[in-house]
Amino acid sequence: MADALTVDIVGPDRVLWSGTADRVVAPSVEGDLGFLANHEPVLSVLRPGTVRVHGEAGDTAVEISGGFVSFDHNVITIVAEPVELDNA
Repeated sequence: MADALTVDIVGPDRVLWSGTADRVVAPSVEGDLGFLANHEPVLSVLRPGTVRVHGEAGDTAVEISGGFVSFDHNVITIVAEPVELDNA
């Protein structure tokens, strides 16, 4: 995959998702942020919502309740609190 993004989505106690992607969309407090290869560096606070990772292996969605995203040199690191679903 040419110009692939390296993506790590981590929670406080585990890795939620890790791999490569063509693009990533994250819910920033200022609106959704879309990342493609060679994007300008970004550091932003995330609001509750869905992080969407799009890649050759398919699409992945991770529900978060907040956190932050860092993007630099085609590496995206998202530190987030995952949404825990009730098993009622």
